[in-house]
Amino acid sequence: MNLIENNNQKMLSPKQHEELLIVLKERFEKNMHRHEGLEWDKVEAKLHAHTGKLWSLHEMERTGGEPDVVDYDKHTGEYTFYDCSAESPKGRRSVCYDRQAQDSRKKHKPENNVIDMATAMGITLLTEEQYRALQKLDDFDRKTSSWVQTPADIRELGGALFCDYRFGHVFMYHNGAESYYASRGFRGSLKV
Repeated sequence: MNLIENNNQKMLSPKQHEELLIVLKERFEKNMHRHEGLEWDKVEAKLHAHTGKLWSLHEMERTGGEPDVVDYDKHTGEYTFYDCSAESPKGRRSVCYDRQAQDSRKKHKPENNVIDMATAMGITLLTEEQYRALQKLDDFDRKTSSWVQTPADIRELGGALFCDYRFGHVFMYHNGAESYYASRGFRGSLKV
């Protein structure tokens, strides 16, 4: 990966920066139903003003998330990107919920966990509410599932939550936080 390290900040090379903006613009224009009334030029200007966020969007893209704009907050002036890949991002599957769950496995430990990956990418794991809002834009996770933020009381008891879309409805389930499956990953959000 051609990243430039600058005072511990992760930045894209000029070529990666340009290529990512092209991909994001094409996706934005192809999926106007996700962000009716918003204009790409304003989104792009915001991205140019916050180039550090491009690294996180690049990581979302690199791991298969297909990030797209899903909201604009008039009060803060922030655009919100969610992972909008049809299925849970391929580069973020087969991971348990957090470091504690990963460390608790005696055999067949996964290589990573959701919370550490999201933190390293500079994104936030979707909440159940955000996941349900995303499903109003398109049908996602018809064959896969995605971990979502888990309330502390559930996590303290060893559980974690995930969602999927089946039979025309969003379902939320629970599992042991240490579990992981080839068809379960996670979706994130990023405010710019």
